[in-house]
Amino acid sequence: MCEVMRALGRMERELMDRHGLTLNEAMVMCCIAGDTPTATGICEGTGLVPSHASKVIRSVEAKGYVRRAPGTTDRRQMLFALTPAGETVLADLRKHPMDLPAALQPLLPRE
Repeated sequence: MCEVMRALGRMERELMDRHGLTLNEAMVMCCIAGDTPTATGICEGTGLVPSHASKVIRSVEAKGYVRRAPGTTDRRQMLFALTPAGETVLADLRKHPMDLPAALQPLLPRE
């Protein structure tokens, strides 16, 4: 387990150095890409608990990568979307993928 945690830490440092994002920020942006999910949808898509998802959403909003707008049927419900800057960062992330550390490879399904 410690090896997996170290591998995740190395991945996050590389992600931060290359793209200025934490793993959680990248997960939230991937979850939002091409959609306009609610905060609940982001929690379900990322596995983050609501209080942490809220903090991460605010963080990518502050970076100018995500915007929120009230829902059309229920104006109390917020919908999230990537900004043009967020789409650019996500496109760059997809264009320059990171190598998955060996310690994490057995955790993913085989293709």
